Amino acid sequence: MTQDKAVLLHGARDLRAGRVPRGEAGPGQVRVAVRGVGLCGSDLHYFADGRNGTNVVRAPTVLGHEGFGVITETGPGVPGDRLGERVAIEPAAPCLRCAACLSGRYNVCPNHTCLGSPPTHGLLRESALVPAQFAHPLPDSVPDEVASLIEPLAVATWALDRGAPVAGRRVLVTGAGPIGLLVLQAARAHGAAEVVVTDLSPERLRAAAALGATTGEGPFDVAFDCSGAPPAIRSAASALAPGGTLVLVGVPGEPEPAFPLQLVQRYEFDIRGCFRYGPGAFATAIAWAADGRVDLAALVTSRFSLDETAAALEAALTDRSQLKVVIDL
Repeated sequence: MTQDKAVLLHGARDLRAGRVPRGEAGPGQVRVAVRGVGLCGSDLHYFADGRNGTNVVRAPTVLGHEGFGVITETGPGVPGDRLGERVAIEPAAPCLRCAACLSGRYNVCPNHTCLGSPPTHGLLRESALVPAQFAHPLPDSVPDEVASLIEPLAVATWALDRGAPVAGRRVLVTGAGPIGLLVLQAARAHGAAEVVVTDLSPERLRAAAALGATTGEGPFDVAFDCSGAPPAIRSAASALAPGGTLVLVGVPGEPEPAFPLQLVQRYEFDIRGCFRYGPGAFATAIAWAADGRVDLAALVTSRFSLDETAAALEAALTDRSQLKVVIDL
């Protein structure tokens, strides 16, 4: 069987070059020759700890879910004219049969699989098979250099949908990693009166300020936690005005994190979970990247080759000045 070059995680900090089967494009699938992959916080957790929350690496797994590439093969039922399309990859594949999917909320499908989430191989390989509807065409105005950031931008656009309305309101973003910086830009694009960003890293706070974040204190109308850290969530809840909205964007790093239930009950906060992205999020992200409404290039701080993936992960883990590290294939 034909195989693709890849890098596989065997356990915590045990990353090895290898090969994975290519397979053939099945009905409704396309093969995407991967051109670029952004490293995400979940990749860092898997690399550092061999797990991300409750999900554990139990067999060699290819990481990576933020990616783009070119369609090189189409399966039955997919128009042949899609060959050669440059596409952003939506990595989470829902079952499209359960009640959540049929109601349009496919992002909360309990039966989904996601590229780079063990045991499903991700994108740090030469090619990947994906459902054709989740290979989103990219216009020429989205350059290759930032195309792998469409996936995290889709997270941010969906977070703003979950936290709407923000126009004319004071917004707090806790966590100035790549997602937090994209939520900052998305909130400003949605007309927020002010966006304050908090983080423990001075370097990341400087990056937030360069993208339009201000400094100030609560109360805030809407808070987006983009860290998943219980202390940051508590801080966000404490800074909300009565009746405010708290949107949980960051994935908790621990299986059962503490939560500020007393504040939630006392002030009747509207808490909204936010999981990946729902209908229309990728289209919005691509449109915003295409018209320059958000600055994706400002987030890319380093680029590595596929053979340098281990060094890239170490850099992302240890250097707080790094925002988005991209693997170029």
